[in-house]
Amino acid sequence: MKTVMNWQEWASHDATALAERVQQGEISAAELAQQAQAAVSLINPQIGSVVELFDDAIAAPQTDGTRLDGPFRGVPFLMKDLGPGIKNRLQEQGSKFMQGNRPAEDAFLTTQIRAAGLNIIGRTTTPEFGVCGSVENPEVYVTRNPWDPAYTTFGSSAGSCASVAAGIVPLAHATDGGGSIRIPAGSHGLIGLKSSRGVLSIAPALSDITGFVSTQGCVSRSVRDTARFIDSCRGGAPGEFMPYWESKQPYSEMIKHDPVPLRIAVSHEWGNYRSDAHFVSELERTARFLKELGHHVEWVTPQVDFAQAFEAQTTCYISNFAQFIQRLLEKKGLSSPPEALVEPINIRLWQKGIDMSYSERWKMQDAFNTVSRDLGRFFQQWDMILTPTFSKPTPLLGEKKYLTLSDNPDVMDWFYNLWDIFSYTPLASLTGTAGISIPLAWQQSGIPLGMHFQTRQANDGQLLQLAAQLERALGGSFIRNNVPQVHVSR
Repeated sequence: MKTVMNWQEWASHDATALAERVQQGEISAAELAQQAQAAVSLINPQIGSVVELFDDAIAAPQTDGTRLDGPFRGVPFLMKDLGPGIKNRLQEQGSKFMQGNRPAEDAFLTTQIRAAGLNIIGRTTTPEFGVCGSVENPEVYVTRNPWDPAYTTFGSSAGSCASVAAGIVPLAHATDGGGSIRIPAGSHGLIGLKSSRGVLSIAPALSDITGFVSTQGCVSRSVRDTARFIDSCRGGAPGEFMPYWESKQPYSEMIKHDPVPLRIAVSHEWGNYRSDAHFVSELERTARFLKELGHHVEWVTPQVDFAQAFEAQTTCYISNFAQFIQRLLEKKGLSSPPEALVEPINIRLWQKGIDMSYSERWKMQDAFNTVSRDLGRFFQQWDMILTPTFSKPTPLLGEKKYLTLSDNPDVMDWFYNLWDIFSYTPLASLTGTAGISIPLAWQQSGIPLGMHFQTRQANDGQLLQLAAQLERALGGSFIRNNVPQVHVSR
């Protein structure tokens, strides 16, 4: 299979660097796509991160309207198999129930991605409907962490993170409804930004504030790639029910300058949840690093009712998901999810949520309001708060209690098992605020450990500024000479 670079050279390029080489005429978009195809052939048998490649988009990158004069100049891009639809392409959402599903049109964000010059060459793995934190249903597929294939990828943007970490592509699509960009980015040594609500469109999905707990985005190996992605793809679709934020200056320009000295709170005590002891030591080390860069750092926890927040978030997920399943059932003329085609916990979520009352939803939305305003007051005094991206070590594959294959009869207990390990990221999803996982630490297993910074709404640019400052302070690369066990350069 044709390649135009050796694998060390390929892995050393971020998407911005590849686009520059295309613009200078040194390489073509088709040659980049062919190299990414070769990388999939090399890597996918070992980690199972890519579901399908689109041969026509590889052969002709302008397929389906990709703008080769856009900022990314035809750089190959993988789309998570969940979220924005791609016209006439399969989107099966990690589920046997969805096999054969083909959206009839491109989602708005899909058109933005194409206009940005990203060539969508394939789709990546996700747990069924993106619900749980690992991709491991042997009847569908299993995705492994390239840093150590014995470990889970976390999720739900599992295949995208594994593909970028292993060097298949430098940039990939991801979605985040409670940490699904940030958590797997944190365990893969990647940058994972969950933008503020009102930056990237989720059209044509829910025009309802609780629908916007889930946002779109990307995972990358460089801050400038993430900044360029947001600059190029942001904005609301026709008919959005709320305003969309605009930045006075492109993020790609903002990140060239260090932020002013920031007031950064630090905590790992999040309601009833606490971090693993090693994670606390890595958090302390990160706090010292921030102080060395001139930032004011204190150990402070927001005065937020975390129990209320987790309860409301759980209610939101269950009720939204039940209605999502119900619409699928109605389209297929079914009265309940088939046990042979839908994973057990997802059936129980439908059962739990399908008859949820308006009063329960009202109580949930009231909690959304209270928690959001309490966090807003906190961010009047603090620019950011730092925690680990997750609170417990990345599990080995097969930890069934985190999977939607679990036989746990109690859906609420199953969810609270998730919160026990994914403690820190859901708050930004509930409140619509911005959060980013930055690869600044390591787990004792040798797998990366992200550090998670949260900030107020529409302050995404300052998160990226800080990330770029940290990246420069570390010599221009967070991971430096560390390479996953499964990688194109090995």
